[in-house]
Amino acid sequence: MATVKAKTMRKETETAVNLPQLAANALILTAWLWLYWPLADYLQVIFTREDFRTNQILLIAVIALIVAQWRRSALLPRFDAPPRLASWPLALSLGGSLAYLLSERFLSVNTLSATLFGLASYGLLGLWLEPARWRGGLLAALLLIGALPFGEHMQTFIGYPMRIVTAALVRDGLTAVGVGSIGIDTILVFENGVSQVDIPCSGVKSLWTGAMFLIAATWIERRPLTWRWWGTAVIFALTLFLVNLVRVAILVTVGEALGWRLVAEMLHVPLGVLGFVAACALALWLLRRQPAPAPQSPARSDHSAPSAWLTPALLLVILLMAALYTPRPISGLSQPAADWEFPTALAVTPLPLKPDEYEWLTRDGADTASRYRFTWEGVSGSMILITSHTWRAHHRPERCFEVYGLTLEESHTHLVNGDQAAMNNGVGVMPVRFISLGRGDEHAALSATYWFQSAARITDDYGTRIWADLSPQREEWVLVSILFDDVYQADNPDLNSLYLALHAAAAANIGNR
Repeated sequence: MATVKAKTMRKETETAVNLPQLAANALILTAWLWLYWPLADYLQVIFTREDFRTNQILLIAVIALIVAQWRRSALLPRFDAPPRLASWPLALSLGGSLAYLLSERFLSVNTLSATLFGLASYGLLGLWLEPARWRGGLLAALLLIGALPFGEHMQTFIGYPMRIVTAALVRDGLTAVGVGSIGIDTILVFENGVSQVDIPCSGVKSLWTGAMFLIAATWIERRPLTWRWWGTAVIFALTLFLVNLVRVAILVTVGEALGWRLVAEMLHVPLGVLGFVAACALALWLLRRQPAPAPQSPARSDHSAPSAWLTPALLLVILLMAALYTPRPISGLSQPAADWEFPTALAVTPLPLKPDEYEWLTRDGADTASRYRFTWEGVSGSMILITSHTWRAHHRPERCFEVYGLTLEESHTHLVNGDQAAMNNGVGVMPVRFISLGRGDEHAALSATYWFQSAARITDDYGTRIWADLSPQREEWVLVSILFDDVYQADNPDLNSLYLALHAAAAANIGNR
C-alpha cells in the first residue's frame, strides 16, 4: 500500500506545472520574439499577400504534415521545465541569432534573416526536447523554413546562368540534328514568351519545390541523411535540370523551328508538370531503396540534465542581442535629382514620390529616383526612372503593380527594332518587358513596360541586372518603368518610338552626374 502511495505521489509531482519556471520560460520566449520582431512585417507580407499564394499553400501543407507526424510521435515539449544544456541546440540558437544580427546590419536580406530565425528558433526549442526527438524533427523545421519564397530568389539569382546553359545546350542539340539557325538569344526570348504561366514545377523553381518534396519524403519514410541520401539529392537535381532541358527543346522545336507557337504555349504547363512528376517518382524510388535506420534502444538516453544557471543566462544573452540589434544604415537618394533631358515631343510633369516609395528607395541605396506624368503622340501614362549602382535599389515592377491593386495578366519580352539613328547609338534590337494588367474584375485593363539599361547593355531580365553587379567595377544602371493609362498592343509604333526616346534620354544621363 505504501509503495502504491509513493508511486502516486511521484506521478503527481512529475505532472504538476512548475509555475515559476513556466513564467521564466515565457520571459525567454518574449525576449526571443522581441529580438526577431523586425521580421514581422516581412513574414506578414509573405503569408498574407496574394502574389505569394504558392508559398501560403505550401505552408498549410507543411503544417498539416507536421501535425499528422507529430501526433504519431507525441512530441510535446514541456515549457514548464527548465531548459537543458544541450550543446547543438544551444549553438544553433545563439549562433543563428548572431548571424541574424550581422545579416540585418550589413546585408538586410529578408529571406536570409527569416531563414536564420527559423533555424535559431528550432535550436531554442531543442533546449526543451529530448535530443533524439530534436534531431528527428530537424527535417520538419527545414520544411517550414522552405515555405519562404526561395523559388523567387532562385529564379532571380541562379535563373539567368541556368537559362543561358539550357539555351546553349538546346542550340547545340538542334544544330546537331540540322536546325542551326536558332541562336541563344532567340531561344531565351521565345521560352520567356511561351512561359507566361509561372508554375513552381518547371524551370528553376522546380529545384525549390523538388527540394521540398525530397525533404518531406525523407521525413515520412524516416530515412537518415547519409551519403546515399546526398547522392539521391544530386541525381534528383540533375534529373530536374534534364527534364527542363527536354521541355525547352520541345517548346523551341515546336514553336520556333516548326512555327506552331500556339501548340508550344499549350504544351508549356503539361510538359513542366509531367517532367516534375517523373523526377519525383525517380527520387522516391531511390529513397526507398536506402535502408531505414535501426531503432534506438529506449534504455539509452543522452538527455542532458537541467542547469539552474541556464535560465537567467539565456534570458540575459537574448536581451543583450536584442539591445545590440542595428539595421543596415540608410544610404539611398543621397545625390541630387537627375536632370533628365527629354525630347520636346515628350511632355512631362513631375510627380512626387509616395512616402513608402521614398523610404524603400532610400533604404535600398538608389542614387536618384524621378517620377513623371507624360504624354507622347497621343499616349499618356506615368513613369519612374531609378538610377543606382546596386541591384538592391531595382526591382521587378510587376510587384509594385500588384501592390497598387493591379493583377498580372501577361508578361513577355518584346523586341523593339531601333531606327538608323538609334542603331548608330548602339541600339539594334532593344528588349523590353511588356505587361498586361487587370483591375478588379476587368481583365487587360492597362498596359505597362519596363527595362534595365546601363551604358553598354539593355535587358528586361532582373537576373541579368543582378549578375551585372558581380563585375569588379559596378556600372550605373537605370530602371525605366512605364504604366500606361490604356491598353496597347506591344508592337504599337507610337510605343516603340517612346521606348527609343526614353532610351536616348537614359543613355545621355548615365555617367553625367
